[in-house]
Amino acid sequence: MLVISVFYSNTVNGQQLEAVQLYSQDELIKLINKNAHLERVVADRCQLVQDIEARADIMRIPAYQFLWGDMLAWGVCVEQKPVQGIYYMREAAGQGLPAALEQLGRYHANGTLVQEDKKRAVIYLREASALGSLRAQIQLAELFIDGYGSPYDFEDLYHWLYNAVTSDTSMHQKIAIYMRELEYLMHPRAVRTARRPLAD
Repeated sequence: MLVISVFYSNTVNGQQLEAVQLYSQDELIKLINKNAHLERVVADRCQLVQDIEARADIMRIPAYQFLWGDMLAWGVCVEQKPVQGIYYMREAAGQGLPAALEQLGRYHANGTLVQEDKKRAVIYLREASALGSLRAQIQLAELFIDGYGSPYDFEDLYHWLYNAVTSDTSMHQKIAIYMRELEYLMHPRAVRTARRPLAD
């Protein structure tokens, strides 16, 4: 795990700002998974913008590419540049960051910043699902139930949902509903095969 400590001490309007430590990769991934990464950058008074850009552009750290892409896409602490934002999100996705794959899948499914393209959404969401993103698995189930995607992928998705672990009661119920709906689209033998434990 790479942890780089950088401290800042600035004065704004005659007021001393607290030192801000640069996020570790693990900390940043936790923030991203809770969808709190942009809030954190703002809460830190945008003091880390140059370091975030350097870690995204020069060091090519996936979590930082995703963060920088989101900042550019929505104009958080920087000028809004959606094209560049999507570029960095795709770079992070290309390195296998589940959150980037899930977000690009969701954006293509809903037509957010990009043209709506359900087939492309399925590709991104399937990759994120295979990497264990429950959020992506739920969205993929919705697309499959709505008639998108390949029946060949139903067994994998059912398998992931069958083995999903969550303490969220409403999410647990949603998973059960989607599994039942997927069962109607699958051969009984495929359902039996999908009900196997995850490989260690």
